[in-house]
Amino acid sequence: MSNYAIGDIQGCHKPLKKLFRKIDFTPGKDRLWCVGDLVNRGPKSLDTLRRLRDIDDSLVVVLGNHDLHFLAVHEGCTPMRRKDRLRELLAASDCDELADWLRLKPLALFETVETETGPRPFLMVHAGIAPSWSVHKTLALAGEVESALREKPRKFLSHMYGDEPSLWRDDLSKQRRLRTITNYLTRIRFCDSEGRLRLDLKEGIETAPPGYGPWFRWQRVSAETDIVFGHWAAIEGVTGQDRVHALDTGCVWGGTLTVMRLEDGRRFSVNG
Repeated sequence: MSNYAIGDIQGCHKPLKKLFRKIDFTPGKDRLWCVGDLVNRGPKSLDTLRRLRDIDDSLVVVLGNHDLHFLAVHEGCTPMRRKDRLRELLAASDCDELADWLRLKPLALFETVETETGPRPFLMVHAGIAPSWSVHKTLALAGEVESALREKPRKFLSHMYGDEPSLWRDDLSKQRRLRTITNYLTRIRFCDSEGRLRLDLKEGIETAPPGYGPWFRWQRVSAETDIVFGHWAAIEGVTGQDRVHALDTGCVWGGTLTVMRLEDGRRFSVNG
């Protein structure tokens, strides 16, 4: 059995099929770890969700910002945006079923994998974490959002959008708290050493303004735990840190779709 962590699929169903063939992915024997953003921007979000739901027993997923946006559109909490490619998915007869399946997925996942060098812990999130968060705190805060999505999805999704507050504080409450947790887990790229977010910046690491850097520069989790994430195609899968693994290699933008086998760190890619 192998565990494969895959970058942002974003509705790129044909590359997903090509990658499955390349690694000889076998449901029931292998497992796929999805870093989120399963849908949108690519041409086949419906086919992608159907294929992944069909292998749910061999799948672990964390939600990304595009997945949450689809759920918000589906719930009538926000209109589609000009660049969204969700019409086929929203019109499908099984859209409600697919949305319910996706809505129950977590925002963070922690698991130990038996690798070539022994047991190795992995934390998977879509975008990143705040500098002050431990693995335990990340999972606990993600759980608050997961509960809101299960219990009061429309209320949460209606208040999800926005860039403020830009800094995590433990005393944040209600929807401001949930929005800030969501922004760290599904939207962060740049922050300062205290965790102050700059969500308007989306290009490569070299574009960071003074005092800011990639979120993984400030985190302390990877001293003991590998972090797997997606979201940031502009860095082309390179973090410069041995235990921080970026897997979004920009398939939907003409790049590649990439998986990393967790047992040995080997990467496999196919062209979009």
